[in-house]
Amino acid sequence: MAVGPSPEAIELPLVPLKNLVVFPHMIVPLYVGREKSVRALEDAMLNQRKVFLCAQRQVDCQDPKEADLFRVGVLGNVLQMSRLPDQTVKVLVEGSSRGVIERVLQEEPHLRADVVRLDDPPEPPAQVGAQVRGVLDQFDRYAELSRKIPTEATLTVRGIEDPGRLADLVASQLPINLRDKQDVLETLAVDARLDRLAAILEKEIELLEVDRTIRQRVRQQMDSRQKEFYLKEQLRVIQEELGEDEGDSEVDQLRDQVKALGLADAIQDRLLKDVDRLDRLPATSPEVGVLRSYFDLVLSLPWHARTEDTTEIPRAERVLDEDHYGLDKVKDRIIEFLAVRQLTKSPKGPILCFVGPPGVGKTSLGKSIARALGRKFVRISLGGIGDEAEIRGHRRTYVGSMPGRIIKCMREAGTRNPVFLLDEVDKLSSDFRGDPAAALLEVLDPEQNRAFSDHYLEIPFDLSEVLFLTTANVLYTIPRALQDRLEVISLPGYTTEEKMIIARDFLVPKQLQEHGLTPQHIEFGRPALATITGRYTSEAGVRNLERSLAAVCRKVARDVVKGRSRRVVVSPARLEDLLGPPRYKPEEGHHEHLVGVAKGLAWTEVGGVLLTIEVITMPGKGTLNLTGQLGEVMQESARAALSYARSNAEALGIPSDFREKSDLHIHIPKGAIPKDGPSAGIAMALAIVSALSQRPVRSDLALTGEITLRGRVLPIGGIKEKVLAAHRLGIRTIILPEDNEPDIVEIPAAIRKRLTFRFVSTMDEVLAEALLPVPDAPVTAEPAEEPVAAKSSE
Repeated sequence: MAVGPSPEAIELPLVPLKNLVVFPHMIVPLYVGREKSVRALEDAMLNQRKVFLCAQRQVDCQDPKEADLFRVGVLGNVLQMSRLPDQTVKVLVEGSSRGVIERVLQEEPHLRADVVRLDDPPEPPAQVGAQVRGVLDQFDRYAELSRKIPTEATLTVRGIEDPGRLADLVASQLPINLRDKQDVLETLAVDARLDRLAAILEKEIELLEVDRTIRQRVRQQMDSRQKEFYLKEQLRVIQEELGEDEGDSEVDQLRDQVKALGLADAIQDRLLKDVDRLDRLPATSPEVGVLRSYFDLVLSLPWHARTEDTTEIPRAERVLDEDHYGLDKVKDRIIEFLAVRQLTKSPKGPILCFVGPPGVGKTSLGKSIARALGRKFVRISLGGIGDEAEIRGHRRTYVGSMPGRIIKCMREAGTRNPVFLLDEVDKLSSDFRGDPAAALLEVLDPEQNRAFSDHYLEIPFDLSEVLFLTTANVLYTIPRALQDRLEVISLPGYTTEEKMIIARDFLVPKQLQEHGLTPQHIEFGRPALATITGRYTSEAGVRNLERSLAAVCRKVARDVVKGRSRRVVVSPARLEDLLGPPRYKPEEGHHEHLVGVAKGLAWTEVGGVLLTIEVITMPGKGTLNLTGQLGEVMQESARAALSYARSNAEALGIPSDFREKSDLHIHIPKGAIPKDGPSAGIAMALAIVSALSQRPVRSDLALTGEITLRGRVLPIGGIKEKVLAAHRLGIRTIILPEDNEPDIVEIPAAIRKRLTFRFVSTMDEVLAEALLPVPDAPVTAEPAEEPVAAKSSE
């Protein structure tokens, strides 16, 4: 750029422009958001609306200095200026003439510079006329090829007589890069400016002609059946013209990614066939989206990624103890697994099934195991699932198909050896869509799951390194074939003492943190925890206990927010104000000996419960009436008990003609709750015999066991849960089948010391222990020693 003698410089506010070059005689709208630029425009409005506009060298520079600016720009007049709702400023600026920055006077609070005006030479050379005609012809050719230049623009260009102004207008209409436009702006000589513009137009016309040639070649290769290939063929021809290797195409990248997975040859060949099919499909085919989603899944699965197990036994023990109190049997099993893993180095894991009532920590135990092993943890809730496709996925031929939950969670885990929790496995259902429990047989079989096949994936995936955990409330609803694959670990309910320790060490700190409280705000004393545990909750787990603690914390949090800063010491006396009246009175009703009323022990999904069995006689013809929503097994137990009483009427002191003169009504209260199972057999027989013989039943005694027609007492399950339920309700003597005596070792020693156990093998032993003499009969002294037929463990 040649600049003549410097006339007098003009001091003007300066506005740098991003990716924009303004030419003289142009009127352009600008949207200004930078604070410095806004201030420069405000200064211009106060200084005869004069401003200097120049382009900055780097578009991403947010605070340009003198070195960041092109020195040649345009002196402009601000025609309009308005502020938009987003705080940006819209201005309409008209360029007047070229100018060059002589020096920058200030950079704060906005740019300001001395600018020298640059005018075109007054007498253009003689050859300019020929140059103008050449530029006009080139511009017409460019407009014809581009089809982006409006007709009005070409007419306006031809109507301009001044060569320099014509060159500026043509340059402003071209979509060329910033450097080329700046070169045109910096060229002062009109003939040189026209030459520069002609070179730019020639290059742009060549590019447009190449593009036109490509489109023509693609169009010639197409026929009526190949029109849908247009975009794909156009891309291919463009790559040929540019000399690029087709190896960079998406399909080839996909092919390389499949090979990089390092899968077995048969699996890799199958995937590569799908890649080839994707390459042959038209871009508009619906199957293209299906295949792309399929390969997204395949490439995101953890085919080889795994985490290293933490085999430090002391650390694992510490983690398990930090998260859960008690559960010694479960913790020992996990430590055993770690020990075996450390010795054998085998990735194969067991299939553990935690069975127990709600709230005892089954699900949270899975998280603790993952933390102890240093593995990722994923969980699936199986409750209510009745579609096999939820486990195995849908075939890709279906609309909206997707992989099953197993494969989804493996992708989420990102490793091939996570801890995988299948929650509520006992609540699976089956219908016309298949049996999800049957689909789990392959997942949970260590001999088969190394080649698990998902219907959507259609290639085997190795699940052998996954540590599967399952949870259930009951076992009897789990199919036998599925049970056979599980290693069952029972989690019985907690004792009152265990609940208090859990509340003190785990639940109270957790609730204080969740409610924004500290020990300076509230304190739970041991008597208060005992009262909440015994009189406000009655459960096997600790969920209701945690809810009660949360209710107390909420009330204290409300008082803290209101400004009451006194520390609250929760005592039994204050609990009625905080939680309302007690919901449970364990000792109530256990002191009166009643005729026809026996206390049976049963096991449900929520733990052990005490069933009060009532039997009354009334005039009739020997009809047996059963109420209380009893299941089929319990109804059969009632009939067997009645048959035993009838067959032994004389020995039991029952009138022999009661069948012709009396009806029996057996009722178990809380009739809205379904009840089933054989455990109440001897309790029903005891209540029937008591009602018919008018001998009261001991009120401090509970019993459980199945009865045969000949009066034999058979063993049952759930001993620990039933005993804990009896202990919570104040029962002190428990009658159990003789064959269940080994199960007593599972009951905590502290509980065993407070209870008296009677082990029986026949119904005669039950009656001798549980029935009292008829009230009208003389009361005899109790024997000094227990009957020979009874066995006790205290």
